[in-house]
Amino acid sequence: MLDSLMVDPGHRVLELGTGAGWNAALLAARAGPGLVTSVEVDARLAAVARERLDAVGAGVVVKVGDGLHGCPEGAPYDRLTATYAVDEVPWSWVEQTRPGGRIVTPWGRLGHVALTVAADGRSASGWVQGLATFMPSRGTDQGRSRHEVRGDGPPEAEGPFPRGLLPLRADSGLLFALRVMLPDVRITTEVGEGVTAWLHDGRSSWATLVATPDEHAVAYQGGPRCLADEIDQAWERWQSAGAPDLYDFGMTRTPSEQYIWSGDKDTGPRWEPALR
Repeated sequence: MLDSLMVDPGHRVLELGTGAGWNAALLAARAGPGLVTSVEVDARLAAVARERLDAVGAGVVVKVGDGLHGCPEGAPYDRLTATYAVDEVPWSWVEQTRPGGRIVTPWGRLGHVALTVAADGRSASGWVQGLATFMPSRGTDQGRSRHEVRGDGPPEAEGPFPRGLLPLRADSGLLFALRVMLPDVRITTEVGEGVTAWLHDGRSSWATLVATPDEHAVAYQGGPRCLADEIDQAWERWQSAGAPDLYDFGMTRTPSEQYIWSGDKDTGPRWEPALR
């Protein structure tokens, strides 16, 4: 993520989520002393990080505050980065980054993006950088765990699943596309003699997909949603669009919306959550 941020000496940097202070120290080593401001919502963590950073002469200004609001008194910044995941990039972050400046943040449960602020300051766009997974911003409802959703009862339905399951573990483009189209569905996989995938929506629906070594797959599911069917339909949409790779996807943030696209931000298809 620091590489994606492209910090040069002399850049003014805003970091959101100080934590232990290690990342802020790395930013200061690159940008220079007195050029990095870091915001931490937890006053105790901020105090400890401030002490550590001062002890090594990092020259980082540590403030207590909610990263959602950035740090307007120091704006505009050349670079802005968050160390926690957001589902929607706050517009305040774009407003506080200069035109041509760069924003790098984890997004949702899967992936991180690097956005460049447009010359007129009215949008920020850029490419997905990888599949980093970070803790969400405080107050984000994580929903129920897979075990809580699944329970101990028998499946309500059982039937064949029409696809091999290895791409659910190995194809980052597919995983990202599924995350966009089914943002509340969590997918975990395990490889043994075959592949097993566990799906749940954090509320009331679940599915377990089991593939044998010969790639015949079976779906077991329960709850009001048929998650195996939803995954199959979203998978088909991704394939029909040419199976874009992870690095074919990008994001645009404007004052009124945020959207994911692939190929070209102006002419490429937009990827929206599937309607249920």
